[in-house]
Amino acid sequence: METANADQIAYWNDQAGLTWAELQPSLDAQIAPHGLRALDALALRPGERVLDIGCGCGDTTLEIASRVAPEGEVLGLDISAPMLEVALERAAMAGVTTAGFRQADAQTVRFDAPFDAAFSRFGVMFFADPIGAFTNIRTALRPGGRLGFVCWRKPSENPWMLVPLEAASRFVPPLPPMDPTEPGPFAFADAARVRSILLAAGFADIVTTPFDTAIGGFPLQQALELALRVGPLGKLLREAPDQRESVIGAVREALAAHETRQGVLLASATWIVTASLPAAAQRQMGSGH
Repeated sequence: METANADQIAYWNDQAGLTWAELQPSLDAQIAPHGLRALDALALRPGERVLDIGCGCGDTTLEIASRVAPEGEVLGLDISAPMLEVALERAAMAGVTTAGFRQADAQTVRFDAPFDAAFSRFGVMFFADPIGAFTNIRTALRPGGRLGFVCWRKPSENPWMLVPLEAASRFVPPLPPMDPTEPGPFAFADAARVRSILLAAGFADIVTTPFDTAIGGFPLQQALELALRVGPLGKLLREAPDQRESVIGAVREALAAHETRQGVLLASATWIVTASLPAAAQRQMGSGH
């Protein structure tokens, strides 16, 4: 693989990728509503060829395969070897032969036959060069091809992340100030920035639609384990594992305040983004290839 996103490649092939692979059923269930809403907006059709960017453990890739069946196909692309191992196992167990997977960086990989559409569920916010990455993704699409993805809005609108982090803040050092333009889960929180990136990359008909929903629905102990192992708090505790025991009580108490008959539910907020490639666009125009 190319190494334009070297830091992210290292991160997702180490503990972060291993953690997501281990917790795949819970994590996919938690964020599934956002991915399904984005797929509905992309309006895939049977027979289409689709690129799934940052496919992770294959949850969205398998869903796409079902939507373009019986003759369509989907390629799941990710930089994380541990997560792709899970994706391959899941596809094999489900008997899905129209979903393929490739370990590659969407910012730099060279694409072969063109796709009708490209999709991503929380996989496009980690590019070191987002304009370059979407320019490269554009070259994967046939003229008139479509793009659809979902990305998080700002942290203050996402209690699923903020509640456990704030509960732990009394016991652990604060995270360093976040640069809103640096690669990371909230890099696309500003819809105006998203639109400017896509315009610069050659896309048109850009629509950013807010989507809010409560996510989770897990028993308290399961919700606690997820909060301690993923997201900003999970990252902090991986870097300072000796602090884990000191925060458990506070995080459990904070999550318990959001316990319902359906489990622990916390608000989440995303942008559902769609765009298209002009029908007369040249695939190589401005791509630098």
